[in-house]
Amino acid sequence: MRWETTRNFKQAAWKALMLVSALITCSILVFMIGYVLGQGVKGLSIDFLTTKPSYLTEHIGILPDILNTVYILVVAIAVLLPLGVGAAVYLSEYAKNDKVVRVIDYAADILSGIPSIIYGLVGMLFFCQFLRMETSLLAGALTLVIMNLPTLMRTTRESLLSVAKGLREGGYGLGASKWRVVRSIVIPECLDGMITGCILSAGRILGESAALLFTAGFAHTLHGFFDGITNAGATLTVALYVYAKEQGEFQVAFSIAVILMLLAVIVNMSAEIVKAVFKRKKEG
Repeated sequence: MRWETTRNFKQAAWKALMLVSALITCSILVFMIGYVLGQGVKGLSIDFLTTKPSYLTEHIGILPDILNTVYILVVAIAVLLPLGVGAAVYLSEYAKNDKVVRVIDYAADILSGIPSIIYGLVGMLFFCQFLRMETSLLAGALTLVIMNLPTLMRTTRESLLSVAKGLREGGYGLGASKWRVVRSIVIPECLDGMITGCILSAGRILGESAALLFTAGFAHTLHGFFDGITNAGATLTVALYVYAKEQGEFQVAFSIAVILMLLAVIVNMSAEIVKAVFKRKKEG
């Protein structure tokens, strides 16, 4: 009887501890979102979102920063997705040397822990100077590709390895080739993990500033897509840093933070829509 009472007390204590931890975590999240929205929403306006800054009239507009962020996100994901997924497929389905796979996994773990400012320094030396890209959004996007490649590769590979062997064997039993099994059976089964890796990568791309200060610059110039990626430009995170740290415009910085949160929500919703579409096709 005493043993059962002690066990029930421990279970209740653990449940209370987990509940308190969950409440603290949610409270911090709600406080941060509420504080940023409360400080930033009042600075938003159509003129603020759809114009470029003018230093002659001291007008502040963030349209170039929004476009630069979208340009870097599109270019980085377009390069990152085939590289990350291709590397994961090779390591999980085709690589036969376990030592090489372990070395690559170890290198990916190390790369994931390197501070972003070091990536920025390497990107500046390699892309901007050695490859003569100069300070540009393209150099920044390629630097972010290197930063996020280990994350996407690991998440995709873990998803591939979680697919049941029986599905592969069933495909081989029907006479399908290796690539046909991977393309038609394995990849659709682990699509959730791949999309999760893309979301994590997109979130890190949206929130990165240190590496882009070295590689993409902080110009607030309005360009089209093809002109923009070959010129220097500030993303929203870099603009937030410049306005808050260099110019003391904290109201503008909070307004930019609101836009960043909205972009993160849009990215997550888009990923969920893509996941639902592929799931519907697979079931149909």
